[in-house]
This record gives sequence, structure tokens and C-alpha cells, in this order.
Amino acid sequence: MSSATNSEKDFHQTSKADLFTHPDFYQIDDLLSEEHKLIRDTVRDWVKKNISPIIEDAAQQAKFPHHLLRGLGEIGAFGPQLPLEYGCGGLDYISYGIIMQELERCDSGIRSTASVQGSLVMYPIFKFGSEEQKRKYLPKLATGELMGCFGLTEPDHGSNPAGMTTNFKDLGDHLLLNGAKMWISNAPFANIAVVWAKNEQGKIRGVIVERGMEGFTTPETHNKWSLRASATGELVFDNVKVPKKNLLPGVEGLKGPLTCLNSARYGISWGAIGAAMDCYNSALQYTKERHQFGRPIAGFQLQQKKLAEMITEITKAQLLAWRLGNLMNAGKATPAQISMCKRNNVDIALKIAREARQMHGGMGITGEYPIMRHMMNLESVITYEGTHDIHLLILGMEITGENAFQ
Repeated sequence: MSSATNSEKDFHQTSKADLFTHPDFYQIDDLLSEEHKLIRDTVRDWVKKNISPIIEDAAQQAKFPHHLLRGLGEIGAFGPQLPLEYGCGGLDYISYGIIMQELERCDSGIRSTASVQGSLVMYPIFKFGSEEQKRKYLPKLATGELMGCFGLTEPDHGSNPAGMTTNFKDLGDHLLLNGAKMWISNAPFANIAVVWAKNEQGKIRGVIVERGMEGFTTPETHNKWSLRASATGELVFDNVKVPKKNLLPGVEGLKGPLTCLNSARYGISWGAIGAAMDCYNSALQYTKERHQFGRPIAGFQLQQKKLAEMITEITKAQLLAWRLGNLMNAGKATPAQISMCKRNNVDIALKIAREARQMHGGMGITGEYPIMRHMMNLESVITYEGTHDIHLLILGMEITGENAFQ
């Protein structure tokens, strides 16, 4: 674990209880198994006890709560959909989605930490790694003993990862890696990085870089207005010698990182529902408690309109994610279907957060309520793992057969 690990004592515990209740207007719980609901309740209880009391302080301080990492491992938040034989959860994709929903219901940054670990670090090692790599890394990543990050985005290459300049040369007994990545969640404390770089033939390959390798540094990104309780940084490679055994043998080309991103985008599509639910729940309770003109503001038509539209969009997002989860379980989900779900669900969550902010009046900008924090976080979520507009173009290409990227 990173030497910068924080103690729980670094964070102020809020006195306000987490009274979140789960909106289920269409009785979607009937579509879930008892195991799904048990997993949800277990994760929700852990979140309410361990994250809710300190998350506002963590965001205000712009500090990542390192002490939560082992607990996230204990509740199975790291790679829950990967096989038991590698120390992972062996759960289905709906279970994975539910866990992401419960984490992001509290904070997008915490969900990002788990998402990166499970979908962008553990998944590529499982999917494309050697048996030796799987045995070496996956069990420790599952428990949080090791933490990882994913290096794809570069300073000049965001939505066009094929233009990456990070590269490595084969020097016989090792690889020599040079380049830089940015906007990397978990980078400041990660023990390993799954990095995508071009070989001398210009082919994109995945390589596992370990902290401590000479020339590998992870400067932290500061002054963020979003994901303030998440650790973000760069990955810088200056003639880093990487053993050849750290090359992922099972994939070549953009298929590798894009396959990982599909898994992560799926988790985000569930996670965003959690943020939307929290904003809706807070707005509903606030309008019942806040009195103006001699009555609760929940009794006014405009407030009821906003709440009715919120729960409608949440319900549609729940059904979209549930159906996508079943397609993922059956191995039938397409990248375009995942794009639709990620794009829609983050979009409605951000709109709900903005509307809820107005419904809270001036209190909506304070840490007394989670609204402004969710709203700022979702401004990042709507951009990362494929921007809002890029997902629109993915859908456009799927339905027309025409590639607007070229």
C-alpha cells in the first residue's frame, strides 16, 4: 500500500445521518434475485457506515480517503464479476452494476476508484494476461492489497486514442517505455499501471508497469472542481525498463483498451443511477421539510413537476441498465448498446442534479446536502470513458453504418 495512506482520523465525521431510501417506482426489485438484493443491502450498509460520514469532508479537503481501500476489497467492490479462482467475486454483471450504483450513490469518485480497479486493471489482466500474470496480480488487486490504474489518455490524444505517442522498444532482455498519460484515476497511489503503448511497428500493446521501476513517476493533479475525493494524476515514463514478461500477450491493437472501456462504461451506467437517486431523494425530503408561504414546498405544482420528471427518468435508466445487465450476462451486449446506456444515464443524472440544486435553493450549494458535490462529479463522468458527444457518434455509426469519425 502507498506510504501516503491516510488514517480515518484525517477526516471529520459529519453528524447528519445518511437517510437515503431506494426509489423503485416500477417495482424493479421484482426483477432482481435475492442474492442481488442482499449484495445491494450489504454494500449500502457499509457505505452508510464508512463513507457517508466522511465524504463531504474528503471532498472539501480534496483528499482521497485511503483507509477505505481494504474495506472496498472486503465488500467485493474490486472485480466482483471476475472468477473465484483468482480471488474475485464470481458474480454476474447485474451484481457488479448494483455495487457500482451503491458506491456512486455516495460519491462518483469512490465509484471511479472501484471501477478503474475492477474494469480497467483487473479485467485486462484477466482477459488478456498470461496465467502467471493473473495469479500474481488478481488476488491482491481483489483485496485492495495492490491498487492499480489504467493508462490510455494522453495530453494530446483523448477521444482519438489511436494517435497515442507513448511507445516502447524491444531491447532484447527488456522493453524501454517512454511517454506520458494524463487524467488517470488512482495514479498517485497505484502500485501497478496497465499502460497502452505502441511498439516499434506502431501496434498498440498493453504492458504492466510497477511502481518503483526507475523513470516511472505519477505526479498528482491538483485544483480540481470535480471528483475532489478521488485521486487523479499523470503517468510519466522516462526510459522505463519493463520486463518482457509484463507485456499482456492476449491482445494487439485498440481492441484491448476499448474492450476494457466497455466494461467500465457498463459500470458507470449503473453508477450514475445511484447519483441520480441520491439527488432525487434529497430533493424529495427537502421539499417536504421546507416551508414557504405557509406550506411545504412539495405542495406546489412546479416542485411536483420536477420530482415527477426525476423519478420518470430514474425509472427509465433503471430499466435500461437492468436490460443491459442481462445482455452482458449472456455475452450479447454490443459496444453501441453500452454507449447508449452510459450516455443516457449520466445525462439524466446530471440534469437531475442540476434541478435538485435549484430545489434546495441556497442550501443546495453547501456541503449540508450532497447535491453540488454530485453535480460537480457528474461533469467529469459525462466526459470520461467516452464523452457525451463521442457516444452519440458511436450510436450514429451503429444505426447508419456511416463512420462520422473519419
